[in-house]
Amino acid sequence: MEIIENLCDITIFGGHGDLAFRKLMPALYHLSNNGYLDEQSRIITAARVPMSNEEHCDLVKSKLQEFLSDTAFDEEKFDRFKKQLHIVTINFMDNESYSGLEALLSTHPDRDRINYFSTAPDFFGMICKSLSDWKLITAQSRVVLEKPIGRDLDSSRVINMEVLKYFNESQIYRIDHYLGKDTVQNIMALRFSNRFFMPLWDANNIDHIQITVAESVGVEGRWGYYDDYGAMRDMVQNHLMQLLCLVAMEPPCSLDADSVRDEKVKVLRSLRPMSASDIEFKTVRAQYAAGSSEGEAVPGYLEGDGVEESTTETFAALRVDIDNWRWKGVPFYLRSGKRMQKRNSEIVIQFKEIPHSIFVNKGKCISQNKLVISLQPKESIQLQLMNKIPGLSEQMRLQQVELELNTPLNMSHKPDAYERLLLDVIRANPTLFMRLDEVEAAWKWADVILDGWSEEIVPMKSYSAGTDGPSAAIQLIARDGRSWHDE
Repeated sequence: MEIIENLCDITIFGGHGDLAFRKLMPALYHLSNNGYLDEQSRIITAARVPMSNEEHCDLVKSKLQEFLSDTAFDEEKFDRFKKQLHIVTINFMDNESYSGLEALLSTHPDRDRINYFSTAPDFFGMICKSLSDWKLITAQSRVVLEKPIGRDLDSSRVINMEVLKYFNESQIYRIDHYLGKDTVQNIMALRFSNRFFMPLWDANNIDHIQITVAESVGVEGRWGYYDDYGAMRDMVQNHLMQLLCLVAMEPPCSLDADSVRDEKVKVLRSLRPMSASDIEFKTVRAQYAAGSSEGEAVPGYLEGDGVEESTTETFAALRVDIDNWRWKGVPFYLRSGKRMQKRNSEIVIQFKEIPHSIFVNKGKCISQNKLVISLQPKESIQLQLMNKIPGLSEQMRLQQVELELNTPLNMSHKPDAYERLLLDVIRANPTLFMRLDEVEAAWKWADVILDGWSEEIVPMKSYSAGTDGPSAAIQLIARDGRSWHDE
């Protein structure tokens, strides 16, 4: 097994929250037991409620048993893992409460220190200031910021500037868990290591691109948080924009972190700004109404606590254009929503039709080739091609076949996205994390749309829970003579 040579202390602020128990602790458990995290490294939970270390270990154990499969959790492995677990009581708004963390970290002052902020962004600045006051920030310190980092460009700048008072940009890791998925990373491998894709990846050969992130769940009791953000801020501005960048960017000169991120920023700066008429005809916003999901009746969004008059969208669809030589004239269609028919995240690269068909094919048009990159619930890559139907027919008939491009997994455990990203933080590799200029470029473009929506340029539509969204989203793409991949 590979062993990371440098030791590190990982402090999770908000370590008793849902994200920490559902994602971070399982990821660290696997990293530790698979040899990617040195066994002498410490995992420190900073929580508000006082608790003994034994009680904390029991709580972590119960949560791992809840969120890991029966085959993934092992008593013997946990007995080793719990030796790395520590807890300190911290009230983020009380500077004096950091004394326990200072006492613990000071026993190993030369170690790399990773600070994971799994809290509301309102606390980022306070935590940074207290870490600085207690001299807990060193040259080997890193900080991981969870989204959302602001609601718009201005608030994002305020949060980022607060953190930058205490950490250098090279020490800041703004996380987007979608970028930790193997299939997402495979986009670069497909594009830049295969000769036959490289000359086809442009406006001469691609008709359009679709990016969909659909969730079957609703807000599920998170109305207070979600109503401040909505689908555009929560999903499109970050997750979908990052996927768009990987699909659209130019080849970087290397896999060096800044080389990759430089090319992503160029894409964001090439996004065509939307005028008022563009917002009206190229964007859709909607809320889910009562309906049926997985065979059960579910309430509508406006039936949640305190949001009866809400104008926050739970669904967003857009046509996006990139004004550069590679993508001129190729529309990117983005959509994301809650309470959709099924959980599904995918990227569809739709190639153009052949210029002239010599096949009669019973009057049916020859299907266009597609590259379908599925991110969830199952990660897969399929290339859809045309092939002859076997037989002795007088005329050659064709059918669409799917060429699977999936890598066989000869491993007992498939790493989660958070495992990859946490390991990259441990290794001090920022390639898959957002740089400040990326965040600001994405917000600058998205703010224009959000401002237009706040001015009611686009009326709020409705769709029944358990469907594929509002009919306006179908009309959005149908106006261009195209259709969504699942139709």
